[in-house]
Amino acid sequence: MKKKLKYFLFLTTIITVNSCKYYNFTGTGKIDAETFQVNYFQNNAELIEPGLERDFTIALQELIVNQTNLNLTTSGADLIYEGEITGFRISPMTATADQRTAQNRVTMTVNVRFTNTKKEDDDFEKSFSFFYDYPAEQQLIGPTLAAAKLELFERITQDIFNASLAKW
Repeated sequence: MKKKLKYFLFLTTIITVNSCKYYNFTGTGKIDAETFQVNYFQNNAELIEPGLERDFTIALQELIVNQTNLNLTTSGADLIYEGEITGFRISPMTATADQRTAQNRVTMTVNVRFTNTKKEDDDFEKSFSFFYDYPAEQQLIGPTLAAAKLELFERITQDIFNASLAKW
């Protein structure tokens, strides 16, 4: 009985390890690329938040580095991400009984051009957008801005990752 159990565990381990070359825990499957580059995302939004483009570019680079085994490079990459921030806007969302704003929403939109030099069928140009709500009595500065950027970057970069590598 022990011999069958050992054989079963050995076989299960071999199958699991071999299947990792076709699927990994980030959901990307097998990526036919070794390098990627993220070109600087210009901020073309009407409302300019200083440093937003730099922080977003770095956030996208870090997400791909952390979720894949691809190497970041500055030129000649297999996968190329480029685009621009096309929207960064604040709008009132809810009102109080005395006709004042109770909650604001900041919305960020990014236009992305993805190029896979090894598989042109994967190329796309697409807009990604997300929002963050915050109380109207707070200004979009300091900790409120930091929390908003964290949420916006996390959601938008993950959507870009899913569209380009996970094929979701």
